Order: sequence, then structure tokens, then C-alpha cells
Amino acid sequence: MTGPPESNRPGPDRPGTVAVVDAYGAGRLLPGALRRRGVEVVHVRSPFPDTRLAYRPEDFAVDLAHEGDVAATTGRLRGLGVTRVVAAAESGVALADQLAAALGAPGNDLARSPARRDKFLMRQAVRAAGLATADTLRTAALPEILDWAAAHARWPVVLKPVRSAGTDHVFVCHTPAEAADAHARILASANRYGEPNETVLAQEFLAGTEHYVNTVSHAGRHRVVEVWRYHKRLVDGRSVYDYEDLLALDEPGVAELVRYVLAVLDALGIGEGAAHTEVMVTERGPVLIECGARLGGGQTPELLGRCVGADQVNSLAHALADPAGFAAEAGAPYRLRSRLRCVNLISPRPGRVPQPAGWRPVRALPSFAELVVNAPAGGALSRTVDMATCPGTVYLSHDDPEVLESDHRALRRLESAGLYAGRP
Repeated sequence: MTGPPESNRPGPDRPGTVAVVDAYGAGRLLPGALRRRGVEVVHVRSPFPDTRLAYRPEDFAVDLAHEGDVAATTGRLRGLGVTRVVAAAESGVALADQLAAALGAPGNDLARSPARRDKFLMRQAVRAAGLATADTLRTAALPEILDWAAAHARWPVVLKPVRSAGTDHVFVCHTPAEAADAHARILASANRYGEPNETVLAQEFLAGTEHYVNTVSHAGRHRVVEVWRYHKRLVDGRSVYDYEDLLALDEPGVAELVRYVLAVLDALGIGEGAAHTEVMVTERGPVLIECGARLGGGQTPELLGRCVGADQVNSLAHALADPAGFAAEAGAPYRLRSRLRCVNLISPRPGRVPQPAGWRPVRALPSFAELVVNAPAGGALSRTVDMATCPGTVYLSHDDPEVLESDHRALRRLESAGLYAGRP
């Protein structure tokens, strides 16, 4: 029996099967993008995935669960011809590092793997590289947090889990009483991946403008796919994403931000795969909030492709399927073809996800581009207090910024007027 044609055999510039760890949420789009490039996908489920997020099992050749034995899972992957491993969600970052190292596949620096999941270790690694970071404390003891805040005359402070993502149990505390309440809530809960919160991260409150940068890397070379500016609001002391604007690379301050982010990637040993890096631009310059060695959330590949010519999902698939081709394009800057605003839906009170007809006023907005709903029509909604209780996202795209602002205000009026008051 003859093997595959020479042009189809796995090699340095053409991988065999790729293992994707935790293809949930935005990560669910990666297996399909790889298959369209002729790459078979094995899905690996880590012990603590966020199964509330959607995924697409039809895009996997094999779907297997990691049961805690790295050697056993590695053996199964070898038997399936896997030559690359990549994390698609935060819950899969550590396992992807371990499996890539065990397979001898390209991967991120295993010695710095803990710093890519533990937010305290992350700041230590970035600070050791000479980069600006927020002052932080990791502890399970409330008195230590209160003493730390008092010693620095520092209020407000931010309290959050050491290992999570999004705005999961992130509290902005203005008083010792608020800090005590947040501390108790965090330690009484599990993070969004089902892991118990055993310690709390206390962080100085960073005043400034928050941004995020999505990148894809291969062999230590980084491609900047998109840069966004966040806008948040406080709900019950918790930080809720309001909206984000896509930025052009030549806008003021963006070049400095990008240089800082690329240095953060190097400090954390991220030389392969996707990364989502959140940064506050303060009076003293860019300061890291956190970095996830995985795809950013809320991916809309087709829409982003129209606005900047590329997207993170397909860029990652390109890096995995055609490393040489990716390397040839990695340094090319993107150009903003159309303005894009991502508006995170906010339910002001408990309600229901609208039926399709209920979204008609939203779709009628002049700049409407895309709607992403996080729950089925008629499903129950809680009051929005974090990303987990966000009903979905509306993308607005238009060349005129005044149209974007007007439509954004109109969308918030629809929410206040009862957009989520429908029946099951």
C-alpha cells in the first residue's frame, strides 16, 4: 500500500492532524477553518472546559476527553497522527502546553506555562522583563488585602479570581466593606471553568482607557490581527463590557500599545498560537491587565475580514496549516476599511431572549452588521452583571462615526423599553 502523495505528506510546512484543546465559544470556529484548509482535527476536552459555550462536534475527526494522564493522551494523539496542538479556549491553555511538549511539537515555553494562566505569576513574569504592570497581591486572607490597600492609601481596588477569564467575579471595591463582600463571593464560588477559587487577586485600580490586541504567532513571530478600545460600565460594583471600537494602526497611541503587547507575548513565552491581550493605557503608558494564550472571544471572521482584511480564527488556521505562508505575511499591517463597533447587549432586568421577530428593530438600524445571541430564543435572561449574563452582541459598521453613535444610543433605548420582555 502506497502512502499519500509527497505534496500531501505532513512536514515542517504542512502539518498532519492538529489537536485543538477545548474548542468552545470562539474556539468552536477553529476546527472548521482548519478543515477548509485540508487539515484534520482531533478535539481534546480538558478536565475543566466551560461547557456553557457552544461548540461544533461535526468539525472533529475525533473527540476525546483528557482524563488526567498526559502520557496516555499523548499516546492517543500520536496514534491519530497529530503533529500540532493548540488551545482554543482559556481552559485548554495549560493542557495544550503539556501535550505539545510531550509530542515534541512546536509550542509555547513550558517553563512559563503557569504564568499564562495564573494572573499573579503573569504579572511577575512581565515585570521581570522590565515592562509596566499593576501592583498586585495574591492571598486568601481578607486582612492582608485590607492592610495592602491601607498601606498604599489605595481605593478603589480590583478583586478577582486568580484563574478565570472575561469579567467573571471581577469587582471594583471602593471601601473595605465592599472588598470584604467581594472577597467572600469570590472564595465561595468556582471560576467559569469549574475550578474552586482558593485565593483572590487584589490589584490596583488602573485609571485610563482599556484596549485589547488579538495576535497570532508562529516560531516567535507575531502578527497583529486587530486592536480594539474597550468601554465598560459598573453594575453593582462589577465591571460590565459596554462596547468596543476597532482601531486603525495609525491612530494616536496604537503603535506604542502594539510594541508593549508584543513585548508581553515574549515575556510570557508565547511564540505559537493565538493570544488575546488586555491593556490599560494610563498616564504612565500601557499597563497589562491580562493576557490569554488563546483566541479572543466574540469572533466574527467574515465581518472582520471585510473591515480589516483578516481575522484571528483564519490567521491561526493559516499559521497551523501553512507556516511558511503565514510567516511571509505576518509582518504586514492591517488597514481599517470600515469602522466597526461591537455593542455588548445589556439586560437591565431579568427577561427573555427575543424571538426572531423581536430583533427586527435592531436589524433595522442603519449601521447594523451582525447579531450574535448567546442563548436560544425565549430562553431566560438574568440581569446583566458580567459576560456570563450578557445576552449577546450587536455589531455596527459604518464609515460615519455619528451614525454609529446614533445607532448605539437607539439600541440602548430599545433595551430600556423592553427588548427582553418577551414570552418563552
